[in-house]
Amino acid sequence: MPIPIASKLPKVGTTIFSRMSALAEEHSAINLSQGFPDFDAHPALCEGMARHVRAGNNQYAPMPGVLRLRELIAAQIQHYRRVSCDPESEITVVPGATEGLFCAIMALVCKGDEVIVLDPCYDSYEPAVELAGGRAVHVPLTAGSFALDWERLTAAVNASTRMIIINSPHNPSGATLTAEDLRQLEHLAEQHDLLILSDEVYEHLVFDDREHHSVLQFPALRARSIAVFSFGKTYSVTGWKTGYCVAPPALTAELRKVHQFVSFVAVTPVQLAIADFMQEYPDYPATLPAFYQAKRDLFCSALQTSRFGLTPSAGTYFQLLDYSAITQQPDTALAEQWTRDHHIAAIPVSVFYAAPPAQHVLRFCFAKNDDVLLQAAEVLCAI
Repeated sequence: MPIPIASKLPKVGTTIFSRMSALAEEHSAINLSQGFPDFDAHPALCEGMARHVRAGNNQYAPMPGVLRLRELIAAQIQHYRRVSCDPESEITVVPGATEGLFCAIMALVCKGDEVIVLDPCYDSYEPAVELAGGRAVHVPLTAGSFALDWERLTAAVNASTRMIIINSPHNPSGATLTAEDLRQLEHLAEQHDLLILSDEVYEHLVFDDREHHSVLQFPALRARSIAVFSFGKTYSVTGWKTGYCVAPPALTAELRKVHQFVSFVAVTPVQLAIADFMQEYPDYPATLPAFYQAKRDLFCSALQTSRFGLTPSAGTYFQLLDYSAITQQPDTALAEQWTRDHHIAAIPVSVFYAAPPAQHVLRFCFAKNDDVLLQAAEVLCAI
């Protein structure tokens, strides 16, 4: 007889990303669902990884991360954000941004705390809040533009509010926060003594001469924020599952207390390979906006004769397509149907909401080779 188990996450199943990728594989579909590049990383990065493995650098790294890597991260933050960080006390290397987000929430959210998340929001936020004993309060972004609705956000803050989680550039919409948004957030956080968890994994993927604005660049936010970044997104090695968290010393100390008992360390040869690459190619992140904007533009241009509505993504490597002129079918069922019938896989945007609005939108990943994007566009134009 099965042992009865009271689930701590009764509403959680297999993620939509895993389900859609599995369905795409089953039906030999073009997979524009899960967010990962289908092209190789820079050869120097891969060669560095192999070199360190062969050299025997396969044992535990220091718990906060290899110091040389943390020093290079600090130099990169100084270069791109004009912000000084102490690699010893403010930077922690983690095995993936999701682990960093989880550890930050577990370290700082207590039983009964409320954490504001902005819908549509990434699916790992709320489960971590619930496991920490908190409650996620969902505040929708403005329909269509996905801009912050400051009236609704301000109204959601109360005496139980502990943290606000932000994400810019934003998955799934590609929208970006402005400097004015962060100044208003700075005022709100100071007024109510709130913590900020800032998911900035797509920081270098911003288009049309936009600028990424980090919480690290706003002194009052920097003093009360943990910012989370991803080498996987920046260097096209999502399977290496390596990122880092930046926070003031007191918040970093709490983060590390949890991190050391979740994974303890990030993978040693991966850290060393990334450090070598950062040292040899310090300007590599600056090449990303043009590289991914070209892919976005290729994909959007190839869809001009389709029946989809679209606004070119401002950031990330995701493009939303409005299919309301084609069908009124719910997005989850439609994504599955098109994977089976048209052999193209996307992510339904409704899964990112607690209460999905009346919209008909799918998310497509354009971090793919150009021939794949053109093939996908041809299929979509025929629908």
